[in-house]
Amino acid sequence: MFRTKHSRRLAADVLTYIVLCALGIFCLGPILWMFLTSLKAETDIVTSQMQYIPRHVTFQNYVAIWTQSNFPVLIGNSLIVTIVTVAICVVAGTLAAYAFARMTFRGRNSLMLGYLLIRMFPAVMMIIPLYVMMKTVGLVDSRFGLALAYTSFLLPLFVWMLKGFLDAAPRELESAARIDGSTRLGAMVRIVLPLARNGLLASSVFIAIAAWNEFIFALMLTTGQGSRTWPVGLQLMVGEFQLPWGVLAAGGILSILPVMLLFAIVQRAMVQGLTAGAIKG
Repeated sequence: MFRTKHSRRLAADVLTYIVLCALGIFCLGPILWMFLTSLKAETDIVTSQMQYIPRHVTFQNYVAIWTQSNFPVLIGNSLIVTIVTVAICVVAGTLAAYAFARMTFRGRNSLMLGYLLIRMFPAVMMIIPLYVMMKTVGLVDSRFGLALAYTSFLLPLFVWMLKGFLDAAPRELESAARIDGSTRLGAMVRIVLPLARNGLLASSVFIAIAAWNEFIFALMLTTGQGSRTWPVGLQLMVGEFQLPWGVLAAGGILSILPVMLLFAIVQRAMVQGLTAGAIKG
C-alpha cells in the first residue's frame, strides 16, 4: 500500500515537471527564436532551408536598428510615457483605491461597477472620443497626452488591483493612528501604504508593462518621431516591399530588456504582493 501511494506520488511529480517544462519551452521558445534571428544575417534568415542556429553570428542588426532607425528616441519616448502613466495611476489610483477600501459613501458600488465596465469595452472604441478631446486641448502628438490616454483605461485596473490589497491590510494600526490624532491622509501614507507596499509595487509593475507595450493608442495619437513609441516605430519599419526580419528581431530583443531588468529588480517584492492574502492564518 505504501509503495503504491509512493509510486503514484512520484508519477504525479514527474508529470507535473513534464508539463511545467513543456509550458516553459512554449513560453520561452519565441523569445529564443527571436534572439537567434537577431544574430543572423538577412541572407541566412530568408532561405529555402530552415536554419535554427546562425552559421555566422553577427551583431549588425543591433547596430543598424540603433543607428539608422531612430530607435533610441523611440525607447526614450516609451520610457517617458510609461513613467508619467505610472505616476498618474499611483497618485490618483491610490487615493481612489483607499477611498473604496476604507470609506462607505453613496454610489460606491456603482462607481466600482463603472470602473469594471470601462475594462469590458474594447480600447479601440475609446480612440475617437479621446482623439477629439485631445485635439481640442492641443495634446495630440504629445507624450503627456499619450500618457493621459493610457491612464484612461489603465487607471481602473490599478484601482481594482490595489483595492484588493488594501482590503487585506489590517485596520487596527490605522485606527490607533487616527485615535492618536493623525489625519486620514496621514494614516494612509504612514500606516496603510507601508503595509500594502508589495501590492502597490505589483500593481505599478502591471501598469508599467501595459503602458510600455501599448500599440493602438500610440499609433492613432502620435504622428511624429517626437512622441512616437517603440511599438509604433517597429511597425512602421515594415514596408510594402521590405520586411527586415533581423532588424525587427533585434528591436524586439532591445525592447524587452527594460522589462526583464524591471522584473529582476522587483521580482521578490512583486511575488510577495501577488500572493498577499492568498494564505490566511
